[in-house]
Amino acid sequence: MKVIVFVWGAIQILIGYNLIFPVLLLLIYHLRKFIDKEAVKATIAGIPDYGIIVTAYEQTQQLPAVVNSLLNLNYSAYHIYIVADKCDISKLSFGSDKVSLFRPENVLGSNTRSHFYAISNFIRPHSHLTIIDSDNLTDPEYLRELNRYFSQGFQAVQGLRDAKNLDSTYACLDAARDIYYHFYDGKVLFGAGSSATLSGSGMAFTTSLYRECLEHLDVTGAGFDKVLQEGIVKRNYRIAFSESAVVYDQKTTGADQLVNQRARWINTWFKYFSYGFGLFFNGMKTFSLNQVLFGLVLLRPPLFIFLLLSVLFLFVNLFLNLFISLLWFLALAVFVIGFYISLWRSKTDPRIYRSLVNIPKFIFFQILALLKAGKANQISVATQHGSSEKKL
Repeated sequence: MKVIVFVWGAIQILIGYNLIFPVLLLLIYHLRKFIDKEAVKATIAGIPDYGIIVTAYEQTQQLPAVVNSLLNLNYSAYHIYIVADKCDISKLSFGSDKVSLFRPENVLGSNTRSHFYAISNFIRPHSHLTIIDSDNLTDPEYLRELNRYFSQGFQAVQGLRDAKNLDSTYACLDAARDIYYHFYDGKVLFGAGSSATLSGSGMAFTTSLYRECLEHLDVTGAGFDKVLQEGIVKRNYRIAFSESAVVYDQKTTGADQLVNQRARWINTWFKYFSYGFGLFFNGMKTFSLNQVLFGLVLLRPPLFIFLLLSVLFLFVNLFLNLFISLLWFLALAVFVIGFYISLWRSKTDPRIYRSLVNIPKFIFFQILALLKAGKANQISVATQHGSSEKKL
């Protein structure tokens, strides 16, 4: 009986701490006002020369827009490499000597394979590289803002992925989720002394670090960013977060798109969350705050999973222990306050606030995604975007 009580209590603690962990990070963040100054270790000579890698799989309709935005960057030292995997490029022409377009003879079917295909075809040895999705648009100051952190000695920087479209409830809720994660897993986590999590695009690295972390691996399926961030933090480098290096990202617009995308993301968490144990325990052994905090973040389940479990535990404890049920209520209230803090501190569009009443529907579709997570990588290699999908 005592064993059952212990296990029941341990499970609740492991789930419940996720509700208050973001607010604890926020407190640490405010206590470390001078973290950026402390993080400076070295400076780079000259300005970085960027290889900008844009990957596309099967779809090319949005490539002209992303290339046009990249050609309008307020920067000179860069070259754009488009890897159009399994694409028809017969009608693509960009008319600029700053763009190289590749269609691999054999299907690569992997982000990292596409990245290294581009690296192997660099027209010159770029000191840095940045990864952009085929549906992204970049702010004209994107590279200059990244340089603010590279000039301080950081070797990896995650930019801010802002919403390109808020034309449906799905898109607004997707944007709200991104705001929450960018605030706590980006700005606050970095400011607390750890590393920002990587988001798949809008991120940049020294070319040498990227190759060191991934060149010896063949990462397939979704989640190359999870493998990459673990490799960086394991070496005890910190991933900086720049909220001024903005990339505009296409948000989900339809139910099928949402379910398939989230199924891949959930599959990725189950596949790679165990990296958190290694980072956490190694950080404890070496007194690395970077690794300890980052390890805890990697171990955190997807948002909707620990929220549903928390509500379940609250109701179960109404029959078992009213005091524990009250603690669950308070912890959920702390989480909700923390969520609204992230929106309030991020200049959130009013449409996103109005969409929040549909969170239960959003969670329902993520439950459907959880049921499909086991076969997620068989659904599609890339998210399918389009304007014909149904809206809420």
